[in-house]
Amino acid sequence: MGRIIFLTIALTALWFMLSGYFDVPLLLFFGAASIALCVWLSVRARVLDDEGAPLELGFGIVSYWAWLFFEIGKANLIVAREALAITPKLSPQMVRVPAKQTSVSGRVIFAQSITLTPGTVSVDLKHGDVLVHALTEELADIEAMAEMGERVRKLGGAS
Repeated sequence: MGRIIFLTIALTALWFMLSGYFDVPLLLFFGAASIALCVWLSVRARVLDDEGAPLELGFGIVSYWAWLFFEIGKANLIVAREALAITPKLSPQMVRVPAKQTSVSGRVIFAQSITLTPGTVSVDLKHGDVLVHALTEELADIEAMAEMGERVRKLGGAS
């Protein structure tokens, strides 16, 4: 029941943020109807499990997203610098980064965070590590990626 309430609140907040309508009754009705339909379909399809709606992550995920957004910006600058350089210093390489998360959702969040960061791609995900392709030596910083993994591990249910 908690997952249904969480999904309803999240969809309502998303609808209000994207629509911006607070005073048009017909649009509010359609918004409520679409939210109710989405929640009903989610329950009927049985996708509200630990993986589909990880409530254990809590509000820690919001601070992680803010930190990740900043890291994505830094990596964007590195990739843009190399793309615009007259003689780019590209040194593609594969590195193994330890993945100390114990849950499947934690390892997936970690691998996807690496892939979201420009210049890096998670190639293989095993229980103990992630194989990462990095565009430059600067982006292949294992310590920085390990810090990312530690932040994911500290999230509530992604340990």
